[in-house]
Amino acid sequence: MREGSLSGAARALNVAQPTIRRRIEDLERDHGVALFTRAPNGLIPTAIALELASHVEAMANAAAAFARTASAEAGSASGTVRITASEVVAVEVLPSILAQLHQDHPGLVIELGLNNRSEDLLARQADIAVRMTRPLQEALVAKRIGAIRLGLHARRDYLDRHGTPASLEDLQRFATIGFETDPVGIAAYREKGVTLQREDFAFRCNSDIGQLAAIRAGIGIGICHTGIARRDPGLVRVLPDTFGFELETWVVTHEDLRHVERIRLTFDALVKGLQDYAAS
Repeated sequence: MREGSLSGAARALNVAQPTIRRRIEDLERDHGVALFTRAPNGLIPTAIALELASHVEAMANAAAAFARTASAEAGSASGTVRITASEVVAVEVLPSILAQLHQDHPGLVIELGLNNRSEDLLARQADIAVRMTRPLQEALVAKRIGAIRLGLHARRDYLDRHGTPASLEDLQRFATIGFETDPVGIAAYREKGVTLQREDFAFRCNSDIGQLAAIRAGIGIGICHTGIARRDPGLVRVLPDTFGFELETWVVTHEDLRHVERIRLTFDALVKGLQDYAAS
């Protein structure tokens, strides 16, 4: 279901394609159901397969958590740790933190999941999460790292060509970068008094990484972390006194994992690195 084809599944599982086909056929025969239909572009899950998806995902998560737990003893500074974070944080912020962590503890193996939806730590989809909302479940341990600031930015040469907006109302004269279908993202503009609709964006993409790439390419004006923009001399903040907001950020793990050495080391490194990033 994830890969969309037998060949893709074979690559993901590192087994032969005929083995994948045989396993699916065995499942279908044993349970008397059809799980996939063939299409020109791959395999399409049937209605019963979609119903079964949550069960097999739970099995996959449990198997992955089992493998991570078995990768090293609890007191060892080695083994596998799975981290989940939003796209931008995972791609733009965490690599330098994780590079130092790996230098200090080369026995650690990091799995990094890019996901703007919160993966379920209670179901062990991940060991540690970087979240922009405070977790409410009692079984989770959370450390607030501070607020990450966001604002409007554009490439310097775009502003040289088109000028700089003088007000939020004036922003509508410029090419703006925004969301295709994300109502939460569009609401972020509206909360600041910018009445932009989906149709008003010159570039639309629900991916935060896609929007950041568009800002860097000079397509127009969009929202990004001020900390990321500050690293790039080609980016300029627009309307800093009238548009901006902060995302409270937390590093979270399950309380059962906080005394596992590899989890503790990774958790502490993320907290320290993200606190430094937020403070910048």
